[in-house]
Amino acid sequence: MSMRTRPRPAGGPPLPATGRSGPPRAVGLLLGVVLLLAAAALSLAVGTERIPVGDVWSGLFSPSGTRFDNIVQELRLPRTLIGIAVGAALGLAGGVMQVLTRNPLADPGLLGVNAGASAAVVTAIAVFGITSFTGYLWFALAGAALAAVAVNALGGARSATPVRLALAGTAVNAALFGYVNGLQQWDLSTLDSMRHWTVGTLEKRDPELLLTTLPLLVSGALLAFALARPLGAISLGEDHARALGTSVRRTRVLSVVAITLLCGSATAVCGPIGFIGLMIPHAVRAFTGPDPRRLLPCCALFAPALLLVSDVIGRVLVPPSEIQVDIVTSFLGGLLFIHLVRQRKVAKL
Repeated sequence: MSMRTRPRPAGGPPLPATGRSGPPRAVGLLLGVVLLLAAAALSLAVGTERIPVGDVWSGLFSPSGTRFDNIVQELRLPRTLIGIAVGAALGLAGGVMQVLTRNPLADPGLLGVNAGASAAVVTAIAVFGITSFTGYLWFALAGAALAAVAVNALGGARSATPVRLALAGTAVNAALFGYVNGLQQWDLSTLDSMRHWTVGTLEKRDPELLLTTLPLLVSGALLAFALARPLGAISLGEDHARALGTSVRRTRVLSVVAITLLCGSATAVCGPIGFIGLMIPHAVRAFTGPDPRRLLPCCALFAPALLLVSDVIGRVLVPPSEIQVDIVTSFLGGLLFIHLVRQRKVAKL
């Protein structure tokens, strides 16, 4: 892959050239907005009971107290809004991880970040008796950070390769979920409370959870966007980035903070949802190129669209029951993961 660079823009280092200009940034953003709106409409209208579009519209803007209005306002609208927020967080976290590590297999779920948050929350519930959301939210953030550090250390830190990181993440994931299952067997009285933290779902989530975590999600997203330019410099190589005046250490630390805020908060709301952060950066990179300034905003739009569509698929496959959204995304992401590891140039981003 050519490492030609663009001319230095005012106020920052040059970013890697893609070898092709690709469509304008506005085209990708517009496409993302259209897909997200379509996915949101699908999430509001389709489920165990399908609601006509006209009734969805009236339920949102001119409710009259009908059964459809109650379904839209009390069940599907909160579920859709939570899906948008969580999907954007996971997509952004995956994009930052892949650019920072130059690892096409980096993903919050695959590299143990979501599992770390989940294990920490289960510990808070079973060991410390914490049942309030505001109480175990901080456990989720701490668990996400510790898991990210552990996987990076086991994978070889600066000398880590994509395959070594994937293996380290798999090992950490297995250990953490084994720990979670052990706690469930040890403390059967809280089994129902902990079951949610083994498989991610958007079903029956309290909208208050989203309101509580929204400041953390917004802070993580703004930090990720602010890091787009230094991340672009690091993608050229650490030596090159230092020569351009980028603080590699500070960028790495702030990136980990952004990933922790995004993944920890998302997992605290919905439980662990995997592979969204793996699939979306690959999908959008096909037309944005590697420039994080183009990549990250598109990740924040396309990821929630994919999450909402996956959630709808889980609702309609086995009615009246539901398949949790993490199972659907894991199936789709597993197919992509197999494709990626079979590529000869998987180590090159």
